[in-house]
Amino acid sequence: MAHPKTSMQRRSFLKATALVGGGLMINFSWLPSFGQTSNNKEAVPEDWIEINGFIKITPDNVIKILNPNPDFGQNVMTSLPMIVAEELDADWKTVVVEMAPHNTKLGPQFTGGSNSVRMYWKPLREAGATARYMLMQAVAQTWNVPVEEITTKASMLYHKKSGKSATYGSVATKAATLPVPKNVKLKDVNDFKIVGNSQQNVEGLKIVTGASLFGMDYKQEGMQIAMIEHPPAFGKKLKSFDAAETLKMPGITNVFSLKLYEDGFEQGSFDTRSFNDLLVVVGNSTWQVMEGRKKLKATWEAAGDTINTMAGRGGKTEVVVPGALESTSKQLQKMQEYAAMPAQQLRKDGDPETAFKNAAQIIERTFTAPFLAHNCMEPMNFFAHVTNEKALLVGPLQAPGWIQPTLAKILNLPADKVEIQMTRMGGGFGRRAYGHYLTEAALISKKINGPVKLVYTREDDMTYGIYRPMYTATYRAALDANKNLIAFHVKGGGIPEHPVHANRFPAGAVENYLAEGWQISSNITIGAFRAPRSNFNAAAEQSFLDELAEAMGKDPIDFRLELLKKAKDSPVGKNNDYNADRYAGVLQLLKEKSGWGKPENNKYSRGVAAYFCHNSYAAHVVDMVMKDGQPYVERVFSAIDCGIVINPDAATNMVQ
Repeated sequence: MAHPKTSMQRRSFLKATALVGGGLMINFSWLPSFGQTSNNKEAVPEDWIEINGFIKITPDNVIKILNPNPDFGQNVMTSLPMIVAEELDADWKTVVVEMAPHNTKLGPQFTGGSNSVRMYWKPLREAGATARYMLMQAVAQTWNVPVEEITTKASMLYHKKSGKSATYGSVATKAATLPVPKNVKLKDVNDFKIVGNSQQNVEGLKIVTGASLFGMDYKQEGMQIAMIEHPPAFGKKLKSFDAAETLKMPGITNVFSLKLYEDGFEQGSFDTRSFNDLLVVVGNSTWQVMEGRKKLKATWEAAGDTINTMAGRGGKTEVVVPGALESTSKQLQKMQEYAAMPAQQLRKDGDPETAFKNAAQIIERTFTAPFLAHNCMEPMNFFAHVTNEKALLVGPLQAPGWIQPTLAKILNLPADKVEIQMTRMGGGFGRRAYGHYLTEAALISKKINGPVKLVYTREDDMTYGIYRPMYTATYRAALDANKNLIAFHVKGGGIPEHPVHANRFPAGAVENYLAEGWQISSNITIGAFRAPRSNFNAAAEQSFLDELAEAMGKDPIDFRLELLKKAKDSPVGKNNDYNADRYAGVLQLLKEKSGWGKPENNKYSRGVAAYFCHNSYAAHVVDMVMKDGQPYVERVFSAIDCGIVINPDAATNMVQ
């Protein structure tokens, strides 16, 4: 085994190990070099505050792994540490997992977009493999044998020739004196023992026994509760208020207004907020604040158009947000008008206009979806304690790396003085990626000069939240006299964004293809909510393909497979963003496992759908029957290709 190159100075690493009391600690970092700091207050001195995710091995062979990404139910709290433990060759039964606070050396620590495992796959493997190699080096030096002769298994080191063995913990101190290697060889996937085998949720027992894991559970001595009164509609803003009656209510300590962003503030891409002028009520308990807020007398006025300054890769841009009141009827009318007008061309293959002009038959269907509120199970909340020197924020969020720069700017503090600790989330799915509620909590704490927890009621979040956009899409297909598909056209629009992914299936499978999009500006705040565009497109596109297959007289699965064969053998265009083989693979597996086409399944009304997004391929067959005059789903078959599965039980739960 060649000696790997080192990427960290010996002196720096000795400093790190001296502070962890004889164990081995290695950070897994997004940077080329490994960091050296920790915030495990039980194991290190108080002056070591800065934290990266790390591996810590105690002399009694307990391994502690800090999980970098917050968890809102998809079980990354288990799956990400499993990756580290796999390359470390750890005994999973002795692994302790803790949630890491935010640290810039860990990257954004973003949970969302099906990115957690993909983003951390390589760094976490390297962290585990590096620690394992250093332990092997340490024991090889102790036994005076070549490191190539050392093997590992379940947190143990072995030298077969001499019959010697040792625990990781017994050589951790010596390993900590060695340089941190770089480019350590990783395991072959076929040799995995932890990854690919089901492991119980490391927080499962705490969840079912009601342990304090969530943001709503967090308390600190002297903490007050805050709530925000917001305008009754988008397009309104605060004009004035009278808090005299509210201040007479029991437990109410303060009422004031403040701005979330000052004029000209440069917003980041996830600094979305619904209203900028905040009317805040602060008190001693949630109930007292809720009751006190009811007594507020607020006057609202037209917001008028506003201009937001947004930061982007190409520099600053100014976005005009319309200030007029909006209504469902007006929105629908405007969408119908836009749908009839020319739209932005997103992709064009062949000559779809001529194909449609010469078509023997045209199939056309339009699909729509309304604005949708997230409505997380756990109400939106965050704790903040801001002083002139530092800020501590604790609660549930998906993207600490994106909100920390905003907090630092608004609070006028260095970024390293803004500490964000992440709790478990009672639902997220995009809603908690937008950190405005952290900024609100921080500004309220600064104003009252004390610790506070900001809490949204269910009504607040439903009317003051970040919504999935309103979408519509019209699909058209041209057939020749023999019912062959000769052209395909999708034209989608929305408020305030369109839903079209121009390079996804069936792009690349039809000679004449056209994708277009249009959008309407709005003051209604929107954001990600369970793969917003993909979620809508999958339902609309797959429904249309079923109707198209029926019009062509083809089996719906065979029709999809024919298109995918075309996309594989002679693809149209060069930007198709799916793998036709993998796409077809889930459909073929589904066809086999569901007994598609077999006479014994004729008693069911059967439906099929297959979609690619977020680097995964999913296909489903639903079997329905009629019970008491109502449709009833009796069985569902699902085939998923998401690459390497870390924890099969967790993957099954997500599919279900």
